[in-house]
Amino acid sequence: RYFRWWFKKTVIEKKSAFIDLLCAVPLQQIYGCPLGGIGGGTITRGWRGEFCRWQLNPGLYHYETVIANQFTVCLRCKGQTIYQQVLSVERPSSLQGWNWGYCGHYAFYHALYPRAWLVYELPGQQVVLTCRQVSPVIPHDYKDSSLPVGVFIWEVENGRDEAVEVSIMFSLQNGTGAKEDRSGGPWNEPFALQKDGERVAGVLLHHCPAVNPFTLAISAREKAGTGVTHVTAFNPTGLGSEVWQDLLKDGRLDSPTGKSRPTEKGEVTAAAVCASCRVPAHGHKTLELALAWDMPCVRFGSKEKLHLRRYTRFFGSEGDAAPALSHYALTHYEEWERKIEAWQNPILENSQLPSWYKSALFNELYFMTDGGTVWMEVPPDCCAEDLQGPAGAGLSHLLPVLREYGRFAYLEGQEYRMYNTYDVHFYASFALIMLWPKLQISLQYDIAVTVVNEDVQPRQYLMCGQTAQVKTKNVVPHDIGDPGDEPWQRVNAYLMHDTADWKDLNLKFVLQVYRDYYLTHDSLYLQDMWPVCQAVMESELKFDTDNDGLIENGGFADQTYDAWVVHGASAYCGGLWLAAVCMMCKMAEVLGDTEIRQKYLDILNKGKEAFERMLWNGKYYNYDSSGNDTSSSIMSDQCAGQWFLGACGLDQGEFEVFPKSHILSALKTIFEKNVLSFAGGTMGAVNGMRPNGVPDTSSVQSNEVWIGVVYSLAATMIQEGMVEEGFRTAEGCYRTVWERLGMAFQTPEAYREKKVYRSLAYMRPLSIWSMQLALERRAGQAAAPAQLPQGHTHP
Repeated sequence: RYFRWWFKKTVIEKKSAFIDLLCAVPLQQIYGCPLGGIGGGTITRGWRGEFCRWQLNPGLYHYETVIANQFTVCLRCKGQTIYQQVLSVERPSSLQGWNWGYCGHYAFYHALYPRAWLVYELPGQQVVLTCRQVSPVIPHDYKDSSLPVGVFIWEVENGRDEAVEVSIMFSLQNGTGAKEDRSGGPWNEPFALQKDGERVAGVLLHHCPAVNPFTLAISAREKAGTGVTHVTAFNPTGLGSEVWQDLLKDGRLDSPTGKSRPTEKGEVTAAAVCASCRVPAHGHKTLELALAWDMPCVRFGSKEKLHLRRYTRFFGSEGDAAPALSHYALTHYEEWERKIEAWQNPILENSQLPSWYKSALFNELYFMTDGGTVWMEVPPDCCAEDLQGPAGAGLSHLLPVLREYGRFAYLEGQEYRMYNTYDVHFYASFALIMLWPKLQISLQYDIAVTVVNEDVQPRQYLMCGQTAQVKTKNVVPHDIGDPGDEPWQRVNAYLMHDTADWKDLNLKFVLQVYRDYYLTHDSLYLQDMWPVCQAVMESELKFDTDNDGLIENGGFADQTYDAWVVHGASAYCGGLWLAAVCMMCKMAEVLGDTEIRQKYLDILNKGKEAFERMLWNGKYYNYDSSGNDTSSSIMSDQCAGQWFLGACGLDQGEFEVFPKSHILSALKTIFEKNVLSFAGGTMGAVNGMRPNGVPDTSSVQSNEVWIGVVYSLAATMIQEGMVEEGFRTAEGCYRTVWERLGMAFQTPEAYREKKVYRSLAYMRPLSIWSMQLALERRAGQAAAPAQLPQGHTHP
């Protein structure tokens, strides 16, 4: 069925599949820190400095190293050029008039998202260059964090006994390296912008496809002692000698005026900007360059609606913002860095935290921007009725929230092209609620609207072959749509299962609503979400077929482990259910709804007893209650309900849903079996382990390690006081992905013990921020033992 669907979609309709199981993205172990803020598109640089992964069209990736996009250094002494070198180890077939093949032995790369450092010790020159790359990714900032810019601050250290003139040339091709670059029409023009006593100059590269036209801008900051020159247009497929000789002659470019002619079909064009300064003997100087891209108005694959990106609120949507963006970036990056350091330093300077964790915590955040992320404005003439659909009138703060903070969406993964995949966002949402809480609130409003509405269009689902409607009323959707179609408008791009029968989605909505309220104290949000929580819990109650207070799974893979079958009561869904029932009681108490509180209290008391009776085996909770061969498997995610309860301070006293001793015993069993008995304890926790210490191979997912699940398991261990075990568990994943497999900045959903990985650049690993929340809560409790646990205070 999948193959027939895939053939029709890709071969006949010439569209790309939302999950392409037949053509996976090939693994390239090249990626470094991406450029750009949230939701304006991203351009990723490799750790060797190349520009190699492009996401300008929303949610769609283009993997291409564009060889003309380079930094080149020119050194001059006493009026003579003594050294001129492209800062790249490549030796390409184009631009052979340039001096390529920098020796990689003299270059070093470091990344701590959203910044990266490339250090070049120029061989034989006694000059060291450090390029610091900065993107505006700043917690609790909803303006600068949306900007599509990256800044390159070049620190030049002159170790010579004489002054040296240093020039850094930044060259860039017009386009993204795709074949569309040759379709004819792109053109370049120089610009200079003087504002508030600061002058920035560079070149605009206009790219004009029929859909989603954009402008790239390369620029540098002019200041006393720093000159900025440019080349408006050169051919990046030729020898490039004219540009090279121009720079070689005097360390400057010849800065022609006027725009270039549009390219002919088959032609490509590029531009360059150069910043130059004199560095005294044993002195130090700084050159500042920037890259900006302006694609203000976008259409998704269906081309039905025009969307404005968030940054247009501050820089306009006319497509002429690149000069202003460049100027703003070059005059504000110091302030961005101060804020980034104020946020990161308390964690980096905490000697009790292992250094791999500091790298993992910040570098996994790359997915916030590079997850095909979009952040859109709501149209100014939009009214509540346009947003809420036929049944969303109860969401009284929907319009004010979306109007103020926009609409946010990120992909399940760069290869799994569905926005805000909700069973996975459940894990990743900790990064949002801790760092950009308003984006989590906005996302939740979008989900709530979808919950109360329906899409009755019938379609066939690929796993079971049955036909059912796209979206059922009063259930949580799987996702908000495919960027290849029209997200928000048409939801549930996921065709594998009819997720109306999934057991985890509704519960994950309720758990996030209370968690968000607990951390933000946003009572308007809680009031708006309360009727939606009641509706999804009513829908969920029908899965308690025997009325014992505990839901049953349906005998198929009806939850986030969508290839791992579950029968009857289960540790994962049953645990999430009890946690959600507990939070319904708590929300009812906060809102003074005594009737609902009593209703769910009765269910909770019944359900707790059933859960322990049917699943607890004296050491841990069984995978499910079916009694078949694998029902006694040890699932690493069996305490997911407890994880959320602990994050909300609902894990003790009257709210103790799972006996403390059982949780500790289960976590210790998982540590002993799923962690230490798997790959020598070096690869995190395997999803399913048999009691005899052999991985559960009953499904393709039971013997995988899911990195995002491991981070959440580690957080649960930390919450329960097993701090050392938590770090040991998560460390295996970090070292496997970022060190052994070379998958930096493309953390996959899953890997196996031997040679297999799945779904590169995936959402779930953002759950590492739940480890940070657990650590902050522990530190808060240690510092204030007399107080009740406080809500999360933001750094």
